Amino acid sequence: MTIGGSMSSGYCSLDEDLEDCFFTAKTSFFRSTPCKVPAKNVTKTVEEKPEPPTVEEIKKKIEKYNAKVTNCLLMKLNEDGTYTGFIKVHLKLRRPVTVPAGIRPQSIYDALKEVNLADMTDKRTSFYLPLDAIKQLHISSTTTVSEVIQGLLKKFMVVDNPQKFALFKEMRKDGQVLFQKLPLTEYPLYLRLLAGPDTDVLSFVLKENETGEVEWDAFSIPELQNFLMILDKEEKDKIQQVQRKYEKFKQRLQQTLKEAGGKPG
Repeated sequence: MTIGGSMSSGYCSLDEDLEDCFFTAKTSFFRSTPCKVPAKNVTKTVEEKPEPPTVEEIKKKIEKYNAKVTNCLLMKLNEDGTYTGFIKVHLKLRRPVTVPAGIRPQSIYDALKEVNLADMTDKRTSFYLPLDAIKQLHISSTTTVSEVIQGLLKKFMVVDNPQKFALFKEMRKDGQVLFQKLPLTEYPLYLRLLAGPDTDVLSFVLKENETGEVEWDAFSIPELQNFLMILDKEEKDKIQQVQRKYEKFKQRLQQTLKEAGGKPG
């Protein structure tokens, strides 16, 4: 998988991301998941998995896909039946990531030789990646979601546990933007092939892996300490916002009382 610059369980509406929450150790600090009582005597129907497409079917799909491509990002069928192509991933991370401190940017030589710059130092620092940054990936039909996540983290030299992140597919339906979390064994390029090259129909998004429960064991001591610092900063910011708000109310009330001081009650 090469990288260039520039969701299958459950749906969630974009509107859910607009709540006034703190995004630190997990997004669901102020959310509660309703308990679901399992229904009794319910017969579950086991769905049969569809047969994988033949090489000839894949060839036709690729030809149809390439006919719609308006740039040079075509898919290519290999002799062994696998194929390669491009996907774009939007990075929508609300929390800071952990990276090595004092490391130079990755060079072309490092990328070709697969040099892991993160192994050169034990020093770590945290920062926020640009919101909605886009990375273009050249991947194979055998590249899984898990490998895509690991490749993106390596590109940005992020040393956080990959389990903290999840890849989603973003779709638009009836005027709503829907996100569907992809299983780690899914093949993103096949989804791209089925949807066509139009990113308005389907796009990929890297987000925090919100499972409803925090897996604290996945965090290192420095990361946990960093979360405490972020919480402390957010708390101070909120306190200052409330103080400024009520100070304005207080000033307005005092001004009103002053103006009404010479008037009869």
